[in-house]
Amino acid sequence: MVFDPDNVLRPYFYYFIEYLKLCQCVTSMMKGKCDARDEKEKVNVPPKKSYIFMRGNGKGRTSIVWSESSTDTTKSATFKVEAPNFVAFGISFKNQALDGVTSTSPNQTSVAALVGADKVAFYHCTFLSTHNTLFDNKGRHYYEDCYIQGSLDFIFGSGQSLYQNCEIFVVADRRVDIRGSITAQSRYSDKENSGFVFVEGKVYGIGGVYLGRAIGAYSRVIFAKTYFSKTIVPQGWTNWSSPGSTKNLYHGEYKCHGPGSAIESRAPWSKLLNDKEAMAFTSIEFIQGKQWLPAWI
Repeated sequence: MVFDPDNVLRPYFYYFIEYLKLCQCVTSMMKGKCDARDEKEKVNVPPKKSYIFMRGNGKGRTSIVWSESSTDTTKSATFKVEAPNFVAFGISFKNQALDGVTSTSPNQTSVAALVGADKVAFYHCTFLSTHNTLFDNKGRHYYEDCYIQGSLDFIFGSGQSLYQNCEIFVVADRRVDIRGSITAQSRYSDKENSGFVFVEGKVYGIGGVYLGRAIGAYSRVIFAKTYFSKTIVPQGWTNWSSPGSTKNLYHGEYKCHGPGSAIESRAPWSKLLNDKEAMAFTSIEFIQGKQWLPAWI
C-alpha cells in the first residue's frame, strides 16, 4: 500500500508520492455517487518512507479498519505512521476490537491510530475505538476538522499537538462509574515541549468523563474556546495516575462554553487562562506550523 519514494528526485513535501483512493467515482456514469469502502488491514508507514500524502473520499467513505486488542499499545494499532512529513485527508481509522464494550481491563487497548513521527497532519479524518483510540505518541502534529471517539484515555501520548475545530465524542458506559478521561498526556519535565491543545472544538457524548488525567508531573493539556456538554464532570481533571504534588501540572481552559464548562468545582490545580497565557498555546506557532504545514489543503 505504501509507494516507495526512494527514487523520487524532487524531495518536496507536496510531490505526489502516494494517492490513496480506495473508491473510484465516475461522475458521468454514477451521477457523482460513490459507495463507501472499508479497507480491512493494518497499515504502517515506516520511518524511512517520509513525504507521503494519503487522500480518501471523506469521513466514513474511505476507512482503514482492523480488529485487535493488546496489552502493548504499539501493537494493536490499525494505522501507524512513523515517518515525518506525512499528511492524511478524508480517511477514517477504526479499531473495532472492543466495539460495544466500554468498560474493559485497563491493560487491554485497541488503538485506531499511532502517530509516532514529527510534522504529521490530519485533515477531515475520523478516529474510532474505545480504549486508547488515538496514540499521539511523539512529534509535532496538527489535526483539523477531525472526529475522535472513545471512552478511556482515548487521546494519549507525548505528542506536541494542536487540535483545531475537532469533534470529540465520549462513549462512556452509564452502567458503571468508570470516569474515563478524554486525554492522558505524558510529560515528565518542564524541558519537554509536548502538550495537547484543543481549539474551537466540541466535546459531547454519553456518561461522565474527565477532560484529562495526568501522566507525569508536568502533564500539559489546554482546551480553548471549546463547547463542553454535561458529559464533562464538574472536577474536570484528575491526577490519579500521578499522585503527589500537582504544582507543575498544566491543565488549563480558556473561554470554553456549554453546560460542562462551569469552573466552580474544577480541580484546584487547574488553570483558567487569560488572553496572554492562551496565546502561547492557541497559535499555530505552538507546533511551529508555519514552517511545515501546508497552507493550501
